Amino acid sequence: MEKRDFKFDKRADKYDDHFEGRLSRRFYELLYRFTDLKSGDKVLDVGCGTGTILKTFSEFENIEGHGIDVEPKMLSVARCKCPDMDIRECSCEDTPYDDSYFDTLTACMAYHHFPDKDAFAREALRLLKPNGRLYIADPAFPHPIRKALNHMCRNINGEFLSSEEMRSRFEKQGFRYISVHKDRYAQLVILEKP
Repeated sequence: MEKRDFKFDKRADKYDDHFEGRLSRRFYELLYRFTDLKSGDKVLDVGCGTGTILKTFSEFENIEGHGIDVEPKMLSVARCKCPDMDIRECSCEDTPYDDSYFDTLTACMAYHHFPDKDAFAREALRLLKPNGRLYIADPAFPHPIRKALNHMCRNINGEFLSSEEMRSRFEKQGFRYISVHKDRYAQLVILEKP
């Protein structure tokens, strides 16, 4: 995750209550509804932002929470929100964690920002335990809108993919597709390490 023109750091203190934070709630709800957590699970939130997802997950189950992001001020908010969790500044393609360490990886409203999506898929496969799951919550736009947005935003904000495009990319890297859940403009793609 390289820094892009969207400067989340400038809005870190107000992100959760600002437009973007409110918009993200639909994506959070998909994650909360469909992520299968068990007590003791090791969970990594990739692009964790202010730590909202990790904090909420810890209210559902007793997890070992980890979060990574590239924006220092967002991470400061996450560390305050999740003081007992491991929150680090690093890229999604090259993390400091051991192979097969995590039961669950999540990426919420972050995947479209990742500059090298194939490198992220390889790193996610490395990090997950066998049968570990990856949950990607990202915008779901109709094809013409997605095509126009990608044309306009490719150099500043990444690339939006359909659930079918995500499935294809992750299966090529060795993941098994589990399911997709949609709620208007939000989609949650669930994948598993065989």
